[in-house]
Amino acid sequence: MAGLICDLDTAERPRERILSNGGAALADSELLAILLRTGGAGRSALDMARELLRERSGLAGLVGVDPNRLRRPGIGPAKTATLLAAIELGRRLARSELPDQELLSRPDAVARYLRLRYARQGQEVLGALFLDAKTRLVGESEVFRGTLQRAAVSPRQLLKKALLCDAARMLVFHTHPSGDPSPSVEDLAFTRRLAEAGRVVGVELLDHLILGGGERWISLKARGGW
Repeated sequence: MAGLICDLDTAERPRERILSNGGAALADSELLAILLRTGGAGRSALDMARELLRERSGLAGLVGVDPNRLRRPGIGPAKTATLLAAIELGRRLARSELPDQELLSRPDAVARYLRLRYARQGQEVLGALFLDAKTRLVGESEVFRGTLQRAAVSPRQLLKKALLCDAARMLVFHTHPSGDPSPSVEDLAFTRRLAEAGRVVGVELLDHLILGGGERWISLKARGGW
């Protein structure tokens, strides 16, 4: 039978460690165990946290997960709600960094926010952040969500939403469910068409970020994509 957290030395218990050493000192599984609080069916909260991380291939796999996939013996509605609330707080914290930042100078902050907000396994998401002339966020839209096939989205769909927001600029993003953020020939061609169409109607394309698995992402602007 797996050992229980109460069997650990006090200095090794996640709750005691986060109070004495801070959250950065804890592993992902230990932080999840604190949220779960208790285990079940002969397993500790730490065992259950490790199981969730294995199943979801790490913390990123918990973003957008179907609540029914979290529930199991020992993880009922209350614990599931706690996990979902923690994930949503992480999203909102990342989102709160954006309005006061010049997005063009902080693509890493944008990528972090987008991964938390839009990362999904097994499907592609394409959308945009819309900005005013001072690079302040004025709108956000998810334009497409689909399967592994490339999103069939025209520049017109994105530009129409930009004009409705009275945006002067936009930052486009999409996810690669394969985990590899390398741009395809279609990605590059779409980006060039979008940049050209944007110039015609007065909406500048600031960047096109492609989000892969985990921490992997690329900026097409940085790669000279158009």
